[in-house]
Amino acid sequence: MSDTKSRLHPISAIINFIKGLKDLIFPFVLIFVSNGLKINLNPNNEEFWEDLVPLAIVAFLLILNLIGGIVKWRRFVYWFEEGELRVEYGLFVKKKRYIPFERIQSLNYKEGIFHRPFGLVKVSVETAGSNNGKAEAELTAITRKAADTIELEMKRAKKEKRQGKQVAAQYEVDQENVSEVVPVLNQYEQLPEEEVVHKEIVHRMSIKDLLILATTSGGVGVVFSGVAAFASQFGNIIPYDYLYDEFRAFVKIGILLVVLGIFLVLLIAWGLSLILTLFNYYDFIVERENDKLIITRGLIEKKRITIPINRIQGIKIVENPLRQMFGYATVVVESAGGSTQDDERKIVLMPLVKKLHAMGPLQQLFPDINWQPTLKNSPKRARPYYYRIEILWSLLIVALVSYFFFPFGLLSFFIVPLAILNGIWQHKTAGYAVEGNQFTIVYRTFSKVTVFMEKKRIQQMSLKQTYFRKRKGIASIGATIISGSAGFATTVAHFEKTDMDRLMEWYKPNVKSTHDEKQVNEL
Repeated sequence: MSDTKSRLHPISAIINFIKGLKDLIFPFVLIFVSNGLKINLNPNNEEFWEDLVPLAIVAFLLILNLIGGIVKWRRFVYWFEEGELRVEYGLFVKKKRYIPFERIQSLNYKEGIFHRPFGLVKVSVETAGSNNGKAEAELTAITRKAADTIELEMKRAKKEKRQGKQVAAQYEVDQENVSEVVPVLNQYEQLPEEEVVHKEIVHRMSIKDLLILATTSGGVGVVFSGVAAFASQFGNIIPYDYLYDEFRAFVKIGILLVVLGIFLVLLIAWGLSLILTLFNYYDFIVERENDKLIITRGLIEKKRITIPINRIQGIKIVENPLRQMFGYATVVVESAGGSTQDDERKIVLMPLVKKLHAMGPLQQLFPDINWQPTLKNSPKRARPYYYRIEILWSLLIVALVSYFFFPFGLLSFFIVPLAILNGIWQHKTAGYAVEGNQFTIVYRTFSKVTVFMEKKRIQQMSLKQTYFRKRKGIASIGATIISGSAGFATTVAHFEKTDMDRLMEWYKPNVKSTHDEKQVNEL
């Protein structure tokens, strides 16, 4: 194993400089705001030298940031030694980090706009202990060949470790002395060969799927919200009165033109949503390689995420109402540990897929899970608990809106029946199932969510019951599994108290399998 120290690509200095700019945004704004946003560079101006001070400070900070980026690049080195990936870095204080290859769970790649022209990748090294949103180590920019070398070294170290365990078991050698025995055995007999790599494509998104994803996602709403937020910042500049008068005159011309105008706006919003979707999910492929899943996606910034299957704690199938009408859903996995940078807090396994078509691949990946369990529904007397709080909030909003925007604010009363209908909808959807060691929860806020998890993956379960629900014999149970650097919590809300007691009994660690079956039958 080589102990030659390697450096990152020089483009890392530029990337470090750009990262540093994010931290300088607030100081820059503070400098210009304190100066009244007035800078006059006319040499004949009496305040010319005073106006140069903010620019000089900004220039000094930019140069300091650039020097810091270059120093970070120069001081960052990595090498392989004694079955470890070793990293040395630091701007003012030199730091070292040794990561045994056998502890590395995955190497995640990202190709940004600064990487792709030079054939580079950013490598995030993740171990089981990676948390708090940070990878164990990050190589900002290295060649793809160098990244492949790290992966080969990792596989070789894990292979030697696996062989060492087999030799220790077969020849009754202490694990500490295996490194001395293996070279001798290599001369006389064939050790177990390297594990054969099996690759198969689990899921691939088509252009049709991307179009449907863009149309049925919240991207259009995000575009409208962004336009509205932008417009609100320029209320003193945009002539709203003039635009309103023009709009009234425009309406008089004909309702057809109004409809065409609205259609044009929606078309533009949909186009922007489609562009955002293409940037994020273009060429979305999920591959299985032995005991791990590899997800690649992205147009301008290409990402590759590796997920060991044994770290997956739960699977969610999310169906928003529009997609549910056409049988489409999104599949999300909750994975233990790992870094949760950027938008990878929840790992999307299938951004958009026909629910029936997803069952086959999911059954192959997780053969022990029953994907169509028989659910137990919430009792009728629990229905009001799904909309009581919502009604209180709705009435508060209605009162405020009606008071400040009378009489048109009275139209906000329609919020109350909508809140009740949504609560009834949530009650109708809610359900749970316990089958063997599998726990399934179905609930709805606005989208329908089905969560599948195994008993051994559940970190804690807690029973909740208020005074009023106690009188009705109703209770709820919260369940938490590890996900990312924190956790994912879900609730079996408003069910029979006796059923919740049996569910808590089922969760007890000392409950035997025979007892499990008895509990399943009762539940």
